Amino acid sequence: MSPEKYLSIFKKTGALLEGHFVLSSGRHSPTYFQCAKVLSHPEYLTLFANTLSNHFKEGEIDTVISPAVGGIVLGTEVGRLLNKRTIFAERENGKMILRRGFIIDEGENILVVEDVITTGGSAKEVIDLAESLGGNVAGVGVIVDRSGGEVKLHENQHCIVELEAVSYNQDALPENLKGIPIEKPGSRSLK
Repeated sequence: MSPEKYLSIFKKTGALLEGHFVLSSGRHSPTYFQCAKVLSHPEYLTLFANTLSNHFKEGEIDTVISPAVGGIVLGTEVGRLLNKRTIFAERENGKMILRRGFIIDEGENILVVEDVITTGGSAKEVIDLAESLGGNVAGVGVIVDRSGGEVKLHENQHCIVELEAVSYNQDALPENLKGIPIEKPGSRSLK
């Protein structure tokens, strides 16, 4: 399926928003991908999860991990399709940790699944967490890469849609964006 067809799915489900957004990365953008909206439709959750799981099905994966909150639904479905244990990392005092009795064993092969990356910050934190616990990160799967392929988190990284989405630092906002009220839909600040 072409990137345009995937984008039409986001638009059709109201998951591609327009306005003035502060992304989880802290950058400002006139567009925002609210993957939770598209993934709330079973047919699209299945489509995206199948695409990712098919890419990684030949790899040696023991566990699928996602950053909370955005990656949980997708990661769980990818794990189900791969028939692998599925866990998630969450923020506590601004740092990604494992809670709820989740563990990663030494040498365990880990697939990191995320919905959207712009700078890759949350996914990179999960990679670092898994590796710090002795896990072997075997790949990274993402629905939307807003960096246009610039962010490479792993040699075995698969993104369904790569876009060069416009984003700005706070001190370099264009005038048209400055006049629009800011929305902060990301989940990085959740504790």
